[in-house]
Amino acid sequence: MAADLQAKYQKLAQEYSKLRAQNQVLKKAVVDEQGHGTSLKEELKMKDQSVRKLQQEMDSLTFRNQQLAKRVALLQEELVTTEAKVKKSKQKGADSPAQLNQQRQNVFDEDLQNKIEENERLHKQVKSHSLEREAKDCRLRAEECQQQLKNVHADLSRRLDQSTNIIQEKLPFNDTRLAEYYTLDVPSHDRRHQLKARDVSGQAVAFCQDLVGALLNFHTYTEQRIQIYPIDSATDVISPLNQKFSEYLHENASYVRPLEEGMLHLFESVTEESVTTLETAVKLKPFSEVFTSYVCFLKKILPYQLKSLEEECEHSLCTVNLQARNVELQSDMQKFTAIFEKLQVYISLLALPSTNPEMLLQTNYNVVFTQLAACLHSLHDVMKDISKHYSRKVSLEQEQPTITQKLKTTNDCILSSIVALSNVTGKICTFFSNNLDFFTAPSVYSSKKGMGVIDPLSAECMLENKKKAAAYIKSLKKSCPESVPYDEALANRKTIVSSTESREGLSQQVQQSLEKITKLEQEKEHWMLEAQLAKIKLEKENQRINDLENQYRFTHTGQMPSIDSGQANGSNSTSEDLDCVEKDSKEPVRSTSLVGMLSTYMNDNEIPDEESREHLIKSHYMMRVAELTSQLQIADSKSVHFHAECRALAKRLALAERSRETLSEELKVANHNIVRLQDELTTTKRSYEDQLSMMSDHLCSMNETLSKQREEIDSLRMGTKGNAKKNRSR
Repeated sequence: MAADLQAKYQKLAQEYSKLRAQNQVLKKAVVDEQGHGTSLKEELKMKDQSVRKLQQEMDSLTFRNQQLAKRVALLQEELVTTEAKVKKSKQKGADSPAQLNQQRQNVFDEDLQNKIEENERLHKQVKSHSLEREAKDCRLRAEECQQQLKNVHADLSRRLDQSTNIIQEKLPFNDTRLAEYYTLDVPSHDRRHQLKARDVSGQAVAFCQDLVGALLNFHTYTEQRIQIYPIDSATDVISPLNQKFSEYLHENASYVRPLEEGMLHLFESVTEESVTTLETAVKLKPFSEVFTSYVCFLKKILPYQLKSLEEECEHSLCTVNLQARNVELQSDMQKFTAIFEKLQVYISLLALPSTNPEMLLQTNYNVVFTQLAACLHSLHDVMKDISKHYSRKVSLEQEQPTITQKLKTTNDCILSSIVALSNVTGKICTFFSNNLDFFTAPSVYSSKKGMGVIDPLSAECMLENKKKAAAYIKSLKKSCPESVPYDEALANRKTIVSSTESREGLSQQVQQSLEKITKLEQEKEHWMLEAQLAKIKLEKENQRINDLENQYRFTHTGQMPSIDSGQANGSNSTSEDLDCVEKDSKEPVRSTSLVGMLSTYMNDNEIPDEESREHLIKSHYMMRVAELTSQLQIADSKSVHFHAECRALAKRLALAERSRETLSEELKVANHNIVRLQDELTTTKRSYEDQLSMMSDHLCSMNETLSKQREEIDSLRMGTKGNAKKNRSR
């Protein structure tokens, strides 16, 4: 049942995710269509405005043309009157040629002006007609788009209602409302971030190993130096201070080695499949604890180290320069311990989010990492100072004539360990500075909406959910089993249908079979009892035969037979055995009961026990019948339950098939609409391109005609000027 519920929940989750994705797509489509509709409406308004402008221009042009027509009519009347006057004047006498040329020029100018105005009017009419056609096409397209928008909006609202109902009915709760639930969601897996974290932690492990080795050498060789300088323990007893200091230094491995182990555990917790943040880095807390213990060790040995250097300064062989170097080393060791205390504080702060996140806010992560980087740089500077000062001290000590080879070797070892510490601290501070951007990068949780302080327990549960999700996806990637062929499935379906139709007959057969089984069980019990009784009788008969053989031997030999422990009245056995033989020669007695028929042999001295035996057998079988009845009732109830569950599953399967068919039809319709809209888009683009090409061609032709007319006008003007000059010359 649990597996079925899990499967059902997984199916519901898949359907919910599909519907959610479809809902997002449909919302985007609605928004796009609304934007397209608004753009079309704005375009339609602009086209209407342009049409109104053109209509106003047309009205003004028609009014102007009417005025020009009236003007032309008046000019024609004036021309007729002037021609009449010219004829009269010719008759009376020739007028001056200047007046005639002026009149001709006026006529040409008016004619040219009329042609220009007519050309402009025709050009405006052509552009206005084309704009009217475009406006009509835009109105039609806008109406179609509005209708499509209404259909899409209705379809999307229906789907949205359906999705909302499914979410309300099937979704148990919305985990985005509460931050406690939202933290359990698996965040998006950043593989590059994890690989980078794995690489960085691996480099940190290598640097930590180098640091641990250098610290071990430094403390060990310092202990060795105390044993031989300023007093050699092989020849004399060292001071109690140095003896105590040596004991503490001898314990350095128990404090230094755990640093490497803690960093290794931290590195092992950073895997490619995990989510590495300060909240999930639970292994950072043990490392912080072992680092704190090492800092406590440094604080414990610091006073002894300072006093030991003072004791060296008080020695008779210590010069002024050596005293100055020892004072510098005292200051350096104090700085060394103080910087390690600072490092311990910052590492403890970084370990807080995995245990107590309220103590360190996410906004302070960058500050802690930055201060930690600065502290590492300070540690490197201090180690360089220690290396410089100790090298000077070693060079001064080697100039002394009483120095031993053992002390030289120890000083060289200490100096090499200090140089190694200086190198490894430099590498660590460079490594940390180079990766500071990675350390201070925002967490994967920062992109989540409504996230507050992350609980470490929630982070652990989130990682468990991530593992389960990965296992589930891995199980989905498994190859599906081969499907059943159609013919075989059809035959199986016919068999199932026929079996469901003959279910009552099969139930009757099962009932009959159960009755036969109960009868056979009863017979089995009966014959088992019969076999036990026959076995007992056989043993008795064998005993009697042995007794008769003994009695026969006695009658022939005249000796007393051996008395058996199981016999009674041995001296008078002859008569009794004869009586037994006579009694055994009797015929068997048959008794019938509820169970069956039983054959027994009755003796005179035996009490019949058929009634007790029958009672025991009857009680035994009644118990068996009660047990079988209870088992049958349980089996019937289970079968009824499974039958009801199968019917419910069949109904759900039918509903799921129907919903799948409807969704597939809707998907087909949506794809068809998308294809149709794409076709319309391409057609509109083509039509606009054709119209633009036609308009450009028309404009080119109009420009050519205008240029020709201008050339004609210029030629006419030149002709009129030439005529005027000729007339003047005349």
